[in-house]
Amino acid sequence: MIGEILSTGDEICQGSVIDSNSAHIAYLLNEIGIAVTRHTCVGDDMDGLIKILSDIGKHADIAVITGGLGPTVDDLSAAAAAKAAGVELEFNNEAFLFMEEYFAKFSRKVPGSDNKQAVLPSGAVPIVNSCGTAPGFIFNIGRCRCYFLPGVPKEMEKMISRSVIPDILAYRGDEKSVTLRKELSLFGLPEALVNEKLKGLDAMFPGVKLGMLARFPVITVKLTAAGIDKTGLVHEIEKAAQWTAEQLGDKVFSLDGRSMEAEIASLLVKNKATIGVAESCTGGLISHLLTNVAGSSDYFLFSGVTYSNDAKKSILGVSEETLQAYGAVSEETIREMADGVRRISGASYGLATSGIAGPSGGMDEKPVGTVCVGISTKDETAVYTFHSPFKERLSNKQIFAICALDLLRKQLLKDIT
Repeated sequence: MIGEILSTGDEICQGSVIDSNSAHIAYLLNEIGIAVTRHTCVGDDMDGLIKILSDIGKHADIAVITGGLGPTVDDLSAAAAAKAAGVELEFNNEAFLFMEEYFAKFSRKVPGSDNKQAVLPSGAVPIVNSCGTAPGFIFNIGRCRCYFLPGVPKEMEKMISRSVIPDILAYRGDEKSVTLRKELSLFGLPEALVNEKLKGLDAMFPGVKLGMLARFPVITVKLTAAGIDKTGLVHEIEKAAQWTAEQLGDKVFSLDGRSMEAEIASLLVKNKATIGVAESCTGGLISHLLTNVAGSSDYFLFSGVTYSNDAKKSILGVSEETLQAYGAVSEETIREMADGVRRISGASYGLATSGIAGPSGGMDEKPVGTVCVGISTKDETAVYTFHSPFKERLSNKQIFAICALDLLRKQLLKDIT
């Protein structure tokens, strides 16, 4: 089947908003065997919308259209779809019921200005939107089954997973088919080397498709298997995941596609442990990541961005002698920082970072990209020095933060009793 994706809105065309929706939709369609042949963007223009929707109706079997479903005058998708198919708009009671149910969560009635969102092309089938006010809808234009979804990524992502993909499978006639996915998260290898290490997976596991997603500095390896024999698929994809993990070794930090911070959270809870963080070069990024995880108050006790030497001395208790003799970016200083943050926070673990993020400030013995990481426990304090190849400040901060968390992860694994 041929698929197309249409993103609507002036803000998308003008580049003021990044079109992340199309990438997400294309990935999901590809996973179920829909060959996406074209991504199109059109602004809030009625004639332009009618023209592209009419063209999609002639050439595609499946299309997902995002945006233009709101209550304002520039939300034109429903009206354009009706004109492209040569039908009238009508008030859709089922769509309005979805809206009523959404507003009832907040003990409110549907505002009159929002009624426009329930006016759909005649014959359209509404799609419930549990995260927002605008229902989506399914509507045939020409030969194409079209799925109209809101442009808000959070809303679109839930609707396409819960409603659109199952409907496509049923429409295609293979609703009994199952698609299984397995994701492994890793840090510390470039994408090209990951690809090299995983050569041969397709030959060993012909029913499993390999994909990779790089979100600097983490890579997610995606394994997908589809068919009607669920038991056989589960066995095959688990074997493929085990083989993949063996090839990548300890660079894999999650076998479930979780983020580094989520993995750390799980290990801290499992160890009944707590954490205090002292950051210099990472500027609070580690603390930001850790506290992004729901429930972090159970284990996250303290954070200090001790950027200056005075802060390192007055807050963490780093000695003047150590700073004078070895400098702020040194294993001697990071040891005292890690010990200090564990002492003042009362946490099970003290994690500290100090480094040179760049683009300036490097020296021959300590070039840009140097980072020192310290992990303090009641039994010992381990210190590490690493060198990032990057010269750009933000890239180094991201590398430093994930590097520190990965070291903490390995320490937590070692300490599990």
